[in-house]
Amino acid sequence: MKKSHYVRLFILASALCLLGGSSAVSAVAQGQPATQQASPSQQSDQKQDNNKRKVNEKQVLKELATPYKKWLSEDIVYIITDAERKAFLELQTNEEREQFIEEFWQRRNPDPDSVDNPVKEEHYRRIAYANEHFASGIAGWRTDRGRIYIVYGKPDTLESHTQGEDYERPLDQGGGQTKTYAFEDWTYHYIEGIGENVELEFVDPTGTGEFRLTTDPSEKDALLYVPGAGLTLAEQEGRSSKAARFTNTDGTHMAPSPYGARNSNLDEFSRLELEAKIWQPPLVKFKDLEAVVSSRIVRDQIKFDYRFDFLRVAGDTVLVPITVQIPNNQLSFQSKDGVHTATLNLFARVSSLSGRTVQTFEDTIRRDFPDSLLQASLRAASIYQKAVPLRPGLYRLDVVLKDTTSNNIGVVNTRLAVPPFDDDKLQASTLILADEISPVAAKDIGLGMFVIGSMKVRPKLDQSFTASQPIGVYFQIYNLKIDDKTHKNNASIEIHILQGDQSIKHVVQSSEQLHQSGEQVTVQESLPAQTLAPGKYRIEIKTTDAVANQSITRSADFTVTSPPNEKIAAQTSSAR
Repeated sequence: MKKSHYVRLFILASALCLLGGSSAVSAVAQGQPATQQASPSQQSDQKQDNNKRKVNEKQVLKELATPYKKWLSEDIVYIITDAERKAFLELQTNEEREQFIEEFWQRRNPDPDSVDNPVKEEHYRRIAYANEHFASGIAGWRTDRGRIYIVYGKPDTLESHTQGEDYERPLDQGGGQTKTYAFEDWTYHYIEGIGENVELEFVDPTGTGEFRLTTDPSEKDALLYVPGAGLTLAEQEGRSSKAARFTNTDGTHMAPSPYGARNSNLDEFSRLELEAKIWQPPLVKFKDLEAVVSSRIVRDQIKFDYRFDFLRVAGDTVLVPITVQIPNNQLSFQSKDGVHTATLNLFARVSSLSGRTVQTFEDTIRRDFPDSLLQASLRAASIYQKAVPLRPGLYRLDVVLKDTTSNNIGVVNTRLAVPPFDDDKLQASTLILADEISPVAAKDIGLGMFVIGSMKVRPKLDQSFTASQPIGVYFQIYNLKIDDKTHKNNASIEIHILQGDQSIKHVVQSSEQLHQSGEQVTVQESLPAQTLAPGKYRIEIKTTDAVANQSITRSADFTVTSPPNEKIAAQTSSAR
């Protein structure tokens, strides 16, 4: 844009002040009704906040890993909204950033259930086209033509003019003939949020191939500053002078129409409005950004823990128990007849990265406590689990909890990477630390929450145990080689408990001691926590296959705490 743009904004601001106060300027620019003018102190505070935000953004951008910095600063810089950009810069981990990028493109996908995303594909095609056709000493995507092309695509009509061409001005621009710099006129029949017959003009006044978007039709006039050349009709007839063009107050050097009529698109307000709108990010498919961004706020209404484990079932199927744990003190209880009841609705969805739904499940979590146990129960938590079979791959997991009494909501959106369990090498499930490992009745084998095979294994999500609690250890080992002579496996399992670099406990068991001689071995141990002083520990379990000469290690951190002064009947009570 020309530097005179700032002059035009000043003139517009002055006009708006006359119409009803300077506060109308920002309101009009944002498409909102004018509000009361901010006081000087408020304006100063706002300026300081904006400066701090810019400094923080620069610091975050500097610290961003290269792929994410490039994605934000180059790939989608023209189409990301301010709210989306702010939300992205607030993310703390690369996992969250990957999720955001998936959501960003999915919101723009015209067919969310499709594997393909034509909007994303078209966007990157446009970037490639811009770099190929609009480069001019700087990358094509950085130029004005490149930016407009990337955001709005190919114009419906395009008129291209070379430098030095004879040009007959339209009458509403004064008429008469002149010579021009190279310029292009792009017309879009319709742009959502802007209107119909959107006309854009790009001029190359330097002859370097860098065309700049302009709202001043006279900018392409190569004879503008040459006395007596390129005169308008009125100037030729002596009814006006060329010098009069430089006294305009609308930011242009256009001559008046000889007949007084001028295209409404050329009036000052229309040009400034178009200039403001054309640089804005395009509208997205759904106007739900506030809901997406505010999910970071509603997540704080109900905070809950979650984890997922991976156990091989058969072939390429992996059993994925998804466990969530909600502190009871975050639930809203209703009292009736001496019983306090809280109810949560749970909905979860597992989807592919393309947005295709793979699994969904929903359930109701209800907790009932009598008066005598309510206070103790508020210091405990409710735990829920659903096991879903999945194939190895990368998924997205969305879990939503809603308290039916308070309408508070908790949301988790996370990456779910299901690992493959190859048949040709030693493999193991995730290591589960549990507060309960117990056999189930024959009729319940393989059924219900926390059931793995014939055992009930309830994970301890915070992995914190009191000295009076046993530490349950559960995991499975796969693909043990069978000795040709003994027709048994030959595996050893070493359990190390470490505090820092110091070994606190070391136990070695063989598969023979576990009475499991096949290709798969299940380790389920109960370690006494009372032998450990309060503190932080790490458990490492190394399995060695002597036949295949392979080993694999699983580890987890846990904490031992002092017993509470007041015993709670159930530290963690399962949802039902």
